[in-house]
Amino acid sequence: MGPMRQKGQRHGGAVSPCAACKLLRRKCLKDCVFAPYFPAKEPYKFAIVHKIFGASNVNKMLQVLPENHRSDAVNSMVYEAIARVQDPVYGCVGTISSLHRQLEALQTQLAFAQAELVHIKTLHRFDTKPLPFTFPTNKDFSGDVDMAFVYEDGAGESLWSC
Repeated sequence: MGPMRQKGQRHGGAVSPCAACKLLRRKCLKDCVFAPYFPAKEPYKFAIVHKIFGASNVNKMLQVLPENHRSDAVNSMVYEAIARVQDPVYGCVGTISSLHRQLEALQTQLAFAQAELVHIKTLHRFDTKPLPFTFPTNKDFSGDVDMAFVYEDGAGESLWSC
């Protein structure tokens, strides 16, 4: 009687079947399209992709893609499948929308913080002893009047124009 084969190994000392063939309970051939992308040590990847897309569809997608794009396609399918399990209606688009809303909220908060910083800097400038301000007597307020504060260093700063 010859040496016993270990469970999961094919004749000739080959490695165990890929996660896809193991789940589908079929023989993993040498040219298996799934093997490079769904290794036996990561069975969850194929399980979730199979649940969402189906093995036949995944096989068709991988067959039509050039080999240099297949890895990226599998990563995208795994990501989308995980997102579909979490959010069956929107999938990864729901995640993208949520992140976009968070980005907009953070941009709004940043704009408020920047405005508050400008306001604080402006208040700090006014605390540097402004000279007394007098309204111009020779202009009517309905015309163009430039309201300005003059500081000790002689620099004037326009606040608004009427």
